[in-house]
Amino acid sequence: MGHPRKALRTTTVGAVSATLIAGSALGLAPTAQAADAVRFVDITGYGGTVLKANVITPAGADGTRRYPLLVLPTSWGLPQVEYLAQAQKLANSGYVVVSYNVRGFWQSGGEIEVAGPPDTADASKVIDWALANTPADEGHIGMAGVSYGAGISLLAAAKDKRIKAVAALSGWADLIDSIYSGRTQHVQAAALLDGASLVTGRQSAEIRQIFDNLYASNLSKEQEMIDWGKKRSAATYVDQLNQNGAAVMLANAWGDTVFAPNQYADFYEKLTGPKRLEFRPGDHATAELTGLFGLPNDVWTDTERWFDHYLKGADNGINREEPVRLKSRSAGGYEGYPDWKSVGATRKKIALSGTTTIHTNVDSGADGGIVFLSSILDQIAQAPPVASIPLLPRRWAAVWQSEKYTTAQQVRGTAKLHTTVTPTKESGTLVAYLYDVGPLGLGKLVSNAPYTFHGQTPGKPFGVDLELFSTAYDVPAGHRLALVVDTVDPLYIEHNPSGAQLTFSSPSNDPSYVSIPLREQ
Repeated sequence: MGHPRKALRTTTVGAVSATLIAGSALGLAPTAQAADAVRFVDITGYGGTVLKANVITPAGADGTRRYPLLVLPTSWGLPQVEYLAQAQKLANSGYVVVSYNVRGFWQSGGEIEVAGPPDTADASKVIDWALANTPADEGHIGMAGVSYGAGISLLAAAKDKRIKAVAALSGWADLIDSIYSGRTQHVQAAALLDGASLVTGRQSAEIRQIFDNLYASNLSKEQEMIDWGKKRSAATYVDQLNQNGAAVMLANAWGDTVFAPNQYADFYEKLTGPKRLEFRPGDHATAELTGLFGLPNDVWTDTERWFDHYLKGADNGINREEPVRLKSRSAGGYEGYPDWKSVGATRKKIALSGTTTIHTNVDSGADGGIVFLSSILDQIAQAPPVASIPLLPRRWAAVWQSEKYTTAQQVRGTAKLHTTVTPTKESGTLVAYLYDVGPLGLGKLVSNAPYTFHGQTPGKPFGVDLELFSTAYDVPAGHRLALVVDTVDPLYIEHNPSGAQLTFSSPSNDPSYVSIPLREQ
């Protein structure tokens, strides 16, 4: 399989990078003059690899005092000026800030390791350099980043005890659960990452092979890929991270099509130290984007407050706030919860009764949208992907609906599908969608998730349990919820042999249902 829409991805990466460079050059951070001038430096990373970096220190730093240190690894495919506006703002607040281009990208040396051991070792080398060459305080060190920088920051904090606080924005804690959830390749997300790294970096032979095996659905290499991903997932090292005691802030978007929110929520629950979890509308890294241009931004404001408390000891109240902070995709401000389990405190089941057979290999018209575009439209205009539920062809889509709700339903958390499937082939893929259906039958996408199976016996039923991607969505009074299942979605690679069929049933001793998490009212 080739690289879908690689030219489009190339254009997108180039445009974003050029915009960041232009924004930084124009000085979009209004208070940039208060910090010392930015210095561009070379830092020797792991194995002698040269990392291109920039350093900003507080104005007037003369070596007579030490300042908290913040290290910012760049996002996947973006240049070292990515954080310049925020770095200037943080330096104004009394931090030494070092941002560096991760190995394999742009002018930094080496090859792309995808947050492998050389990347975490690089983070420690950057800290070493900062302590030796800036007025940084070795007892007060934090790391932060968006996307790739977030993943590296979490991994580094598990390996380096000097890191006392982390803000991981739009990142991952479980790499495989992000791009291979439900045993299904998230092909648009993979193509985005692949295309960006081909344009802005130098892929190692290992990552090239991982991408090729992913596209080719090479099951003989599946366990190898899973092991590769676990090695690059903070969830694998959560015990070390907890032992080190770093204060961890996680922030992500409900519609993140690269790193879905579920894996962050699961990871958050395993953390035992100071922690905070924030979810907002948007797609991958879009919630943080305005802050990269120095504009007011909730995510970056909370990031600075997090570091102010855990690195400076500021009594700003962030440690007394409810640690789980959510913003609905539909309307309203932020909601606070004591933990993730309290988000969907009430559950309501929709029965998936009867027996329904669908044919595979055809897109029914129910889709998860387009990577980036669909969730950005939802973030800006509350316009998620839509489908006419009455017009979905039942030959290719199974449809169940709830009763019409007399009051608004505040969906919060992770909907769970339980059903029984009888396939005609040993392999297959299904995609489940949850829709908010209005009076005219138009469905707005609430959530979705794919599920792939291999090695099943044709004609023999088996149980399926699937978690849909976590979300916060308000269903208006007078609307219904609908669960739709089909077998083709452009977001994912499907594994349905030609002519295959899937039958969904609800045995009396094991009824099928979708469980909807609702906010306690």
